[in-house]
Amino acid sequence: MQENLLEPRPLYGIGTVARLTGLKPDTLRVWERRYGLGASHKSATGRRQYTQADLEHLQLVAALVNSGVRIGEIASSERKTLEIMVRGHGMPETLIPEVKPRVVFLGQGLCDWLEQHQGCLAHVDAHLARVPLTDAEPGFFGELGKIDMLVVECASLGSAQLQRASGLAEALGVSRVLVAYQYCNERWLRAVEDRGYTATSFPPDPAYLAYEMSLSIAEKATGLGEANLGELMASRPRRYSEDELSAARGMQNGLNCECPRHITDLIRSLASFEEYSATCSVENWHDAAVHSCIYAYTTQARWLMEKALGVVLEEHAEKFTDALRAQRGGRLNDAA
Repeated sequence: MQENLLEPRPLYGIGTVARLTGLKPDTLRVWERRYGLGASHKSATGRRQYTQADLEHLQLVAALVNSGVRIGEIASSERKTLEIMVRGHGMPETLIPEVKPRVVFLGQGLCDWLEQHQGCLAHVDAHLARVPLTDAEPGFFGELGKIDMLVVECASLGSAQLQRASGLAEALGVSRVLVAYQYCNERWLRAVEDRGYTATSFPPDPAYLAYEMSLSIAEKATGLGEANLGELMASRPRRYSEDELSAARGMQNGLNCECPRHITDLIRSLASFEEYSATCSVENWHDAAVHSCIYAYTTQARWLMEKALGVVLEEHAEKFTDALRAQRGGRLNDAA
């Protein structure tokens, strides 16, 4: 395997690790010298950096040391052993870091883009491979173990590229695949869907990619019996335009209730917050994870309220059509 082909993300400095583990930087340095409990990644400039796995391992070690276990007794223990010890000491399950889905991002342009949009990788164990799809071999990723999702960059998506991505996914045992393309036609987009994959244009919309990551998180939690995947759903476009919402809101004068007004106000509020949460800047990886989940659930709430409005409008289709016609006619008169 090529040296440094896979670049883990996120990466942490010693100060951040100290804050997240409750350990002093000096303690971390001593543990690295004595027990090898240090940063496993080295940057291009030679700087040592902690990976997500390094951080989670140290969080478990710190929890046990704080409970009275001697560092020398557990310094060489693997993660599973440390988790068993945490449970054996009757410590809260919250002290055990959650298992994050492992996602591989393939392609130079995609990896470069992600460096500027790291919030999209919220709450996942990400690995960047700066090689084109044509050069990627399953053996490159053997050291990672199970891969939960593969994101592939394709300049032009056609038969050869789709076959290559599919073959790589099958060899790695990956069922969730996202293809980011620059050029593609409807035929190949349908072929992507037929394989059970998803596709998006490149560069991807940060909010959309963050949402796809949140679905991977949900799938991982579901597999571990920790959550219900039904709580999350695929991202959906807006069902009603602003004109249609305005028309629906004005229908209450002809009905016995004010449901259209209340529902349209909720939809507008949710849509505004959905847009805000998709573009909100974050300071660290934890904030990014929170914002991706907020976006996912807000999208779901907005879509459900649009379905509720649809039920109301179906019962009063003629009134809605008249209100919409009046809404658009009034705007045209104002413009004139």
